[in-house]
Amino acid sequence: MTIRPNLSDIPEPPAGFRPAPAVRQPHQADPGDALTEILLGLRLDGVEYARYVLHEPWAVALPARREATFHFVAQGSCWMQVGQDDWLQLNAGDAVLLPRGSLHALASSPGLPTVEIGKLARKALAENLFLVDDRAPGLAEVDRASAEAVTAAPSHVLFSGTLRFNLDPLHPLLMMMPEAMRACDLAQRDPAVLALLDAMEREVVLNRIGACGILARLADVLAASIIRGWVECACTDASGWIAAVRCPQIGRVLAAVHQHPERDWSVAELASLMGASRSSFIEKFSSAVGETPAKYVARVKMFQARHWIARDGLRVAVVAERLGYDSEASFSRAFKRIIGHPPSQARLG
Repeated sequence: MTIRPNLSDIPEPPAGFRPAPAVRQPHQADPGDALTEILLGLRLDGVEYARYVLHEPWAVALPARREATFHFVAQGSCWMQVGQDDWLQLNAGDAVLLPRGSLHALASSPGLPTVEIGKLARKALAENLFLVDDRAPGLAEVDRASAEAVTAAPSHVLFSGTLRFNLDPLHPLLMMMPEAMRACDLAQRDPAVLALLDAMEREVVLNRIGACGILARLADVLAASIIRGWVECACTDASGWIAAVRCPQIGRVLAAVHQHPERDWSVAELASLMGASRSSFIEKFSSAVGETPAKYVARVKMFQARHWIARDGLRVAVVAERLGYDSEASFSRAFKRIIGHPPSQARLG
């Protein structure tokens, strides 16, 4: 039974009464705050997902792309090669994230001739969710043991996803990440990763209604957890940008710049955030980050500009105005100097 209050029994506040404003608790700063704030702004959006049903022997090539790539090995032990690196074995229940969408190959055994992933049969199960089967024309390059292998039960099942970061591909955080990040390497240090892997494995084994949709959501969370685990565990002795972010003074400056790239940051304002003189700030910032504050701010602005143009479809003139440039021409010159091509090409991807 639901009990609703009788509003007539509640006395009216006296004339001129104003509720007291909410009291904000003072922020307790610590050296990890800047990195935490930057990670809070990190977003991963799922573009599409696919369940791969494969029959041994098989080998597929996946082209490089702007988005991150995620693979979860649901059944069978397979191999992965990123670029020209050595082959890496992935066991059932393992997951791997390629944060920069690097060119890579997956195979039941190393050394097999690969087939372009686009040649496999592809059936839409729902919006942005597909079933991919290797029993498709164009696979003659793979020397099958027998014709019965085509109709046999799959030897391998993978669940893969394409994920889009809200960060520019040249963002320092993304550039510092390894080409491939295995979940099992972090699972022992982060129980959440192991729990997510177990949950994904159960969904695959039970194969209940809506399993692929739940797997897609789990993949999003697992990918984010892999990144967090890498930052927390694998980068404890990192240098360069990560070390700079972890510095209480410089990290405060970096967090502010990344949170508000549209601001017309002056060196004096940034030095004030750090609590240092202008000359001392420039020296410490340049030494820690590897470039001057002015160059870093300009680069972050152009990353944001490319995001607005390519992802949000904003006009160049609007982006120039948002970032405080006097004219579209001056913004375009700055964009080309830093990114390497004019803003119009950003819209083309």
